[in-house]
Amino acid sequence: MIIDQFLQYSFNILKKNKILNYQLEAILLASFILKKPKSWIYGFNETKINYKQFKILQNLLKKRIKGIPLAYILGFCEFWSLKIDVSPHVLIPRKDTEILVDVVLNKINNRIKKILDLGTGSGALSLALACEYNIIDITAIDFSNKIINIAKNNAKKLNIKNITFLKSNWFSHLKNNTFDIIISNPPYISYKEYLFFKKQLKFEPIKSLVSSENGLSDLNYIILNSFKYLNNYGWLILEHGYKQGFIIRNKLQTQKFKNIKQYPDIQGYNRIICGQKVI
Repeated sequence: MIIDQFLQYSFNILKKNKILNYQLEAILLASFILKKPKSWIYGFNETKINYKQFKILQNLLKKRIKGIPLAYILGFCEFWSLKIDVSPHVLIPRKDTEILVDVVLNKINNRIKKILDLGTGSGALSLALACEYNIIDITAIDFSNKIINIAKNNAKKLNIKNITFLKSNWFSHLKNNTFDIIISNPPYISYKEYLFFKKQLKFEPIKSLVSSENGLSDLNYIILNSFKYLNNYGWLILEHGYKQGFIIRNKLQTQKFKNIKQYPDIQGYNRIICGQKVI
C-alpha cells in the first residue's frame, strides 16, 4: 500500500462515519503515524507504507469513529500557531478562544505588567500571550495538579519562562496579589446543554465544561471576586456562552465595571466580554 491509498482508505471510513473534516483529519493521522509533516505527505504520496503502520492507522480510526476527539488521539492540537499537548484531563482549546487572545493583546500597553489566567487548562491562553510578550509576568492557575503539570510541560516544550503555574480553586491561593488583566474561559455550559451536546463533549472533562445556575455559576463568581484582585484601570476579560452576553454585561455593570465591550465569535455571536476597573 502507498500513502495515497492509505489516505483514501481513511477518507472513506471517516466520511462514512460523518466526520466533517475527514480529509484534513486523514492527513493529520498519516502525518502522526509516519512522523512526517503534512507537506511531505502531499509531496510523497506514492511512498510505500508497511503493515505495522497500516494496523496503527486502523486502531486510530476505530477510536475516532467512536467519537474520541482527534486532539486526544494525537495528544496535541494547534492553538495560536503553537503545538499544545492535551489529554482528557483538559479541554481541547477552541478556535473561538483565540479571539480572547486578540482582545487581551489589544489591551496591552506599557502599564500592563501582570496577567492572571483563571482556569488555565492546557495553558493555551497563557502560552499564546507569553509568546507575544515575554516580559509580562503571567500567573496561570487551575484546581488540579494533573492539569497544572500538563500546562507546565507545554511551557517547557515551548521554552516559555514568564509563566508561574499555581494550584488554586479560582482565587483561593492568590493571597493579596493584584493584576493588570484577569482572563478566563471558565465552565459556562448548563447541564441541560451538556446532555444535548453529550455526543460531541463526552470525552472532555465535565468539570471544565459544566457550571451550575444554568451555566452561570463560575462566571458570576469570577465577576463578583475579580474587582479586589485587579489594579486600578485593570481589565477583566471573559469568554462566555453565546446566549449569556446580556446577562454577563449586566452583571459587570452591577459590579461597577466600566468601559464594557463585547466581541463576536467566528459565527457572529457575542462570545468575549471585557470590563475595566476604574475608581
